[in-house]
Amino acid sequence: MVGQGGVSERSQPPARTLPADSMRAVRKVRRDPGFEVGVASVPKVGPHEALLEVKAASICGTDLHIHAWDEWAAHNVEPPLIVGHECCGVVVDIGEEVEGLEVGPLAAVEGHFFCEHCLMCQTDRRHLCLNMKLFGVTTDGGFAEYVRVPARNVWKLPSGTPPALGALMDPFGNAVHAVFAGGDVAGQMVAVTGCGPIGLMAVAICRASGAAHVLATDVSSYRLDLARKMGANTVVDVSESSPPAAIGGEGVDVLLEFSGHPDAINQGLDLLRPGGRAALLGLPPSEVELKLADRVVLKGVSLHGVFGRRIFETWYRATNLLKKVDLTPVITHSFALEDIEQALALIRSGECGKVVLSPPGTEAPSLDL
Repeated sequence: MVGQGGVSERSQPPARTLPADSMRAVRKVRRDPGFEVGVASVPKVGPHEALLEVKAASICGTDLHIHAWDEWAAHNVEPPLIVGHECCGVVVDIGEEVEGLEVGPLAAVEGHFFCEHCLMCQTDRRHLCLNMKLFGVTTDGGFAEYVRVPARNVWKLPSGTPPALGALMDPFGNAVHAVFAGGDVAGQMVAVTGCGPIGLMAVAICRASGAAHVLATDVSSYRLDLARKMGANTVVDVSESSPPAAIGGEGVDVLLEFSGHPDAINQGLDLLRPGGRAALLGLPPSEVELKLADRVVLKGVSLHGVFGRRIFETWYRATNLLKKVDLTPVITHSFALEDIEQALALIRSGECGKVVLSPPGTEAPSLDL
């Protein structure tokens, strides 16, 4: 909920009044636009699973695609389905064969459910599993009071972690994976194109990791203001002007692309110095026209496609980086789970950073972290 003057307020979740075996959940019930907030059964754990009582969740661009029922959603989602894949909660039950996990801790969920048997899993690339199931996309997700997940996909969080930050571990891991894809950023000149939540987190990671200069570009003045708060040295509204041809002499050393916009991809590659590297995480809506010879081959550029997080190498690194990186400016609004439509409308307006949700009967995640 947004108060007067743009000050964030928290919509308060209603008290829980359902039977013990039922829960509130946000579901995709039909193959058309929209979500439905309704009642579902509390899932029962299998022998290798864990049940979490959700304390906070956050909304991702993927959820907007599913809500809008665009071409991507129609090809990847089969209703009915509980949506949402960014969440954290308290472990309240575990299966009889689960080892190394106990009831009690606050934990986040690695939303890529890997098989452990395919070539990618066996060669320590579980984030590229050939038999991947996706939490909140191809299996029931985290916009609910309780979630059931494979116990091996539970990542215990340090004691005292605020739930709102715990819910961000999934996208924060994406940012960590992108920043360090192919090398370090210490002493480097870095360009971040696209200042959505993951791009904003990447800005902060770069500064905390010793980047010499961080340039951030976007078309939203709201998001560019957030980029400044996250530590960007230079921000450019590319709807009004082009980014500088060079920072420090001969272009940037590292391009981190999060927007998926064809113009941003090409502008970023133009900024990149010969021999530089680019990590591309943003998904273009369609084919991208690219002068491959001039922008990549003849410049000797290294391109890295970034998907998800390295499991669990990135989780370990991200957890440690939370001690150095302040993510609080990224979280701008909090809503009750029941108010999902208001939250989605706000995100589509572009006048927000990360939006977190709280289940019924759960205290709204504090924005004063």
